[in-house]
Amino acid sequence: LYDGSVAEMNLAALNSAVIAGVLKTQNPDVNLVSAPIVAKDKGIQISTTRQDKTGTFDAYIKVTMVTDKRERSVAGTCFSDGKPRFIQIKGINVDAEIGRHMLYTTNNDVPGIIGVLGSIMGQNNVNIANFTLGRAVEGGQAIALLYVDAPVSDLVLADLQATGKFNQVSRLDFDVS
Repeated sequence: LYDGSVAEMNLAALNSAVIAGVLKTQNPDVNLVSAPIVAKDKGIQISTTRQDKTGTFDAYIKVTMVTDKRERSVAGTCFSDGKPRFIQIKGINVDAEIGRHMLYTTNNDVPGIIGVLGSIMGQNNVNIANFTLGRAVEGGQAIALLYVDAPVSDLVLADLQATGKFNQVSRLDFDVS
């Protein structure tokens, strides 16, 4: 979904970038040119919707993936500072600056999650540049996005999983140049 001024841009190029980003996790050789072809060969159906500004943001992009098992969505925008932001993940509103190295976690909304994340990151000498939380409802599903100064190691991921407090722990790396 392209909403607002972004809907007036070259959507073919934006679609290729989104498709390439999704497919690169499975095939690192995918690029902007090959992504739509690879998606078609895999039987992936792509649907694009554009609309005039409907909400708070002048422009945003929402990507929704639907599989046999689940549906997931991520929405983002750029604020006046020009930096990209996540504004919604899995229907949960957030305001998370996107950095090169990030950690994404999901958990039940219970006390102590911030302390566990901070302690384990500190014990592993990982500096947190930005920390964002969001939840669906009090006591429901919650997410945390941490923008960190260096890649999150497998050891950090294992330490977080070992606490038993997280449903999902994932390292995110972006090319934000």
